[in-house]
Amino acid sequence: MTETAARHHDGTSQEADIVAGLRGRPIVLVGMMGSGKSTIGRRLGARLHMPFLDADHEIEIAHAGMTVSEIFAQHGEPYFRDGEARVIARLLDGGPCVIATGGGAFMREDTRNRIRDKAVSLWLQADGDVILKRVKRRADRPLLQTADPAATIARLIGERSPFYQLADLAVASRDVPHEKVVDECIDALSAYLLSGSAASSSSSEKQ
Repeated sequence: MTETAARHHDGTSQEADIVAGLRGRPIVLVGMMGSGKSTIGRRLGARLHMPFLDADHEIEIAHAGMTVSEIFAQHGEPYFRDGEARVIARLLDGGPCVIATGGGAFMREDTRNRIRDKAVSLWLQADGDVILKRVKRRADRPLLQTADPAATIARLIGERSPFYQLADLAVASRDVPHEKVVDECIDALSAYLLSGSAASSSSSEKQ
């Protein structure tokens, strides 16, 4: 066992080192609706002893408790996206935390650039079948109020994946225990933040 592996054997030092490696930056989770950003983000925040913030929830608070669906219905998607961008900008200035963003937030170039400059981004990558299974019983997904939700999900994945791929890290979100996905997020963050070669490799791949 290497010195690093021995030091990280119980996970505690690994998580403390991740927090130190972040140097005060937030972790921002991006990905499709139903990819687990809130579920995994809450658990990841607990593991790292960092606050968890859900951008959609913060938007609802800013709109006097209106739901995301109600904001879409009353004001339209462009209005919602403008408000979403302002909320995420505010959250990014709030110090170390884990932020779950809405599925479309990372499509916006100014938001993407702000996240790149101020945070570490992690894409929770889920396939269409997994997403449909998770969201089909929920009525609070305004973009899925269509005759064929499966086709809509497939279209959104096709449109958004090239942007999600610009995130610093990617972890597969699938039907396994949540803690397994959290463990993989911890490992990915550790490699990215603590290994110079891993960070350099990640950077060069995106050039």
